[in-house]
Amino acid sequence: MKYVKYVILVLTFSPVLLFGEEPSAFGAGDLSSSSPYGLTSNEKVILETKKKLKKVALKSNTQANQLDSLRERIDGLQSIVESLSRKSHNNKINLQKLQEFSSQSFQSINEYQKRQTASIGQNKLEIDKLKLMILEVSKSLDEINKNYVTKDEYNALIKDFNNFKALMAAELKSKNRQTKSKSQSIKSSDLYNRAKNNFNKKRYTQAIRDYEELIRRHYKPAYAHYMIGEMYFKRKDYAKSISYFKKSSSLYSKASYMPKLMLHTAIAMEKTKDKQHADAFFNAIINKYPNSKEALEAEKYLGILQ
Repeated sequence: MKYVKYVILVLTFSPVLLFGEEPSAFGAGDLSSSSPYGLTSNEKVILETKKKLKKVALKSNTQANQLDSLRERIDGLQSIVESLSRKSHNNKINLQKLQEFSSQSFQSINEYQKRQTASIGQNKLEIDKLKLMILEVSKSLDEINKNYVTKDEYNALIKDFNNFKALMAAELKSKNRQTKSKSQSIKSSDLYNRAKNNFNKKRYTQAIRDYEELIRRHYKPAYAHYMIGEMYFKRKDYAKSISYFKKSSSLYSKASYMPKLMLHTAIAMEKTKDKQHADAFFNAIINKYPNSKEALEAEKYLGILQ
């Protein structure tokens, strides 16, 4: 642009330089006039050239203005492009983040779907179990309905049972009264013999009842306790046998049956896991009755226990 302006200036002032010595009269040939006249052929050419240069200069200025305008537009477009570039970069970053988030979300969704599938499968199993249980309950209900007893029938059964129980209680009470009456009416010596006879025949329930009556009568209570202890020992009710043996020895410790009483007491203690007292009783039998068969039995038991 500077070059174009320079050419215009040179061309504008060059006629003066070239033709400064040519004479002019009364303004003829004045190219600076707004309406020049009396021009020579050269001056006409110069004037024509000047006009063309003026048009060129005007056009050049217009183009320069347009160029400046274009530059401004280009600058504006460049700003827009830069803004779009920044937005594009930001969008690219956001897209990457979105893709990462989508990938994570997709994995999370897949994991959630897997858990849901597993949960659904477990629920199906539980439902199948419940269906089976319901079927079994239904069968049970059907069976109950077949054998269902009405309330009236149940009350009738209870009434019959209570009547039967009352009848049996009355019967037992009557028998006890009869037995007691018979036992009370019999002499103690005869009752004693009857008790021994029941024992020998292994009728232990009746024998115990007879010996209990003898204890109430205070007729040979030490022996009666011993005999009851023997029967509980034979029934393997060792705790009761020990209690009766203890009471018997406290009433009469010099009885002829004491070795046997002590031996059975020791065995009963051994059976009830009371090893310490069992050993003590076995040793007492050996020391107190060394020549008895019960002492030999005690030695055998001590050998087993030790």
